[in-house]
Amino acid sequence: MRGHNIACIGELLIDFVCTDIGLGLEFGASFLKKGGGAPANVAVAINRSGGQARLAAKVGYDPFGDFLLHTLESEGIDCSGVSRCSTTTTLAFVGLQKDGERDFTFCRGADGELGWQDIPSDFLDDVGIVHFGAATGLLDGELYATYQRLLHEAKRRDLLVSFDPNYRGGLWGQNPQEFIVRCTPWFQQADIVKVSEEELHFITGAKTNTEGCQILHEAGVSYVTVTCGRRGTWVSHRSGIQQLIPSVPVDAVDSTGAGDAFIGALLAQIARSGSRLDDGPQFLHAVRWANICGALTCMKFGAIDAIPVRQDVDKYLNE
Repeated sequence: MRGHNIACIGELLIDFVCTDIGLGLEFGASFLKKGGGAPANVAVAINRSGGQARLAAKVGYDPFGDFLLHTLESEGIDCSGVSRCSTTTTLAFVGLQKDGERDFTFCRGADGELGWQDIPSDFLDDVGIVHFGAATGLLDGELYATYQRLLHEAKRRDLLVSFDPNYRGGLWGQNPQEFIVRCTPWFQQADIVKVSEEELHFITGAKTNTEGCQILHEAGVSYVTVTCGRRGTWVSHRSGIQQLIPSVPVDAVDSTGAGDAFIGALLAQIARSGSRLDDGPQFLHAVRWANICGALTCMKFGAIDAIPVRQDVDKYLNE
């Protein structure tokens, strides 16, 4: 029997967010230190949305690692799967455009050294959903091997699998096609995939969301949620459900973590419903709720600091 906890795995890092909006990383000079990393953002969104998350990740024995652990523990996240090593905590530098969109530069460190031996033996106990937020997770190294083993173990236990490719061009250099190849096992095994509109077209080669979703359904995905920025989220189920769920208007300053907040909020809703994905109206309501969570995240700098709590989303939805 599936549990109600949600397990997340992947990078836990420091985002240095440039507050000189429109200047980018080349010319910006002012930065804010923020906790981040896609799976960590998702874990925070899960807890703030009323769920219970646990995280497997790796940070350094340095002040940045101390800061991240304190941040997550203060959110009530189960950090028994977070380990430490002598390698420096991973850093990401984020430049902001005037519309809230971003560019990234990574200084990769400890996150890539998360090995299978670092995963607690009871990590998947009482878990209903396992979320993989790729970004650095599919790069060569120890983390990639751990990703693969955890996917196999999740399916062996008949757990729901959630996957967000989280493509970052700067991490893949001249070989972006290798990223698509490495995503394939997750598309074959995942129950729900969250992609941005740009990622969907890049990964599938499709010119429309309908065509791109159909390609992912044929690969094995049940539900595809395509985040379309200010327009909302395109939802597609292989049974034939296809619908755009509108977003809500906000004054966006930083979209970092908005997609993570969306999928975290959605997974928390699914977990509360008993990990069911076959109730169409219930799922669409969960997407509407998650849309608001993602939109509100864009109103503040940083990812973790900006993710709203459940009461704020409910209030916005009721108004």
